[in-house]
Amino acid sequence: MRLYFRYFAIYLRGLMEYRASFVMTLLSQFVSSFTGVLAVYFMMERFHTVEGFTFPQVLLCFATVLMAFSLAECFFRGFDTFSSMLGNGQFDRMLVRPRGIVFQVVASRVDLSRLGRLLQAVVIFCYALPASGVSWTPDKVLTLVLMVVCGMLVFSGLFIIYASICFFTIQGLEFINIFTDGGREFGQYPFVIYGKEVLRFFTYIVPLALFQYYPFLYLIGRSRWRGYMLFPLLSLLFLIPCAVLWRVGLRHYRSTGS
Repeated sequence: MRLYFRYFAIYLRGLMEYRASFVMTLLSQFVSSFTGVLAVYFMMERFHTVEGFTFPQVLLCFATVLMAFSLAECFFRGFDTFSSMLGNGQFDRMLVRPRGIVFQVVASRVDLSRLGRLLQAVVIFCYALPASGVSWTPDKVLTLVLMVVCGMLVFSGLFIIYASICFFTIQGLEFINIFTDGGREFGQYPFVIYGKEVLRFFTYIVPLALFQYYPFLYLIGRSRWRGYMLFPLLSLLFLIPCAVLWRVGLRHYRSTGS
């Protein structure tokens, strides 16, 4: 961890050399992401509830997914930009260093501009937490924390899949964005509103619903089964095939010759 914080400090010092650019990027991320909030607002203004979920409850769900995705983008950005590392030879240099490859990829890129989206999630939470009607007992606070933390790790797993595919294709395949950016957009509402087939897909294939929909039911009191609060932990099983695919790709890798 000490080495990671050294990497982080170096990146931060470089970022502060262009403070105006950083602040403008941060503000643009913060403002542009509000289009999603406006879409939810106009939707709920017209229909008032969606599958029985009220506007504050939908915003609570929205903020949870947005915060999880923003944290993943901020601290695991190295996997999301992995194709450029292969192309410019940076990954070849990592292979000869006496540190873990995963650690080096994670530490290679910290995208603090994504904190603009994170700030938006915090603002939405400030409204949704008291307005959603949730009785915030310790177990429900823990549930919300698990939803955010496990959601961050699941999105990070998707970035790892993207990076692993790059070992075979060199250039990244954009279809992964269907599950990363697309998952963030789908997560604006509880997954059940998209139909049972979509809910099954995001439960058993790409387990976004395990940290979003099922614990959310317990959070807002639609279900009293305490098992739902642990469903985010089940979503972490998704990291196993992600790790396996990464290892397969790493063994397949041959230098690009850059």
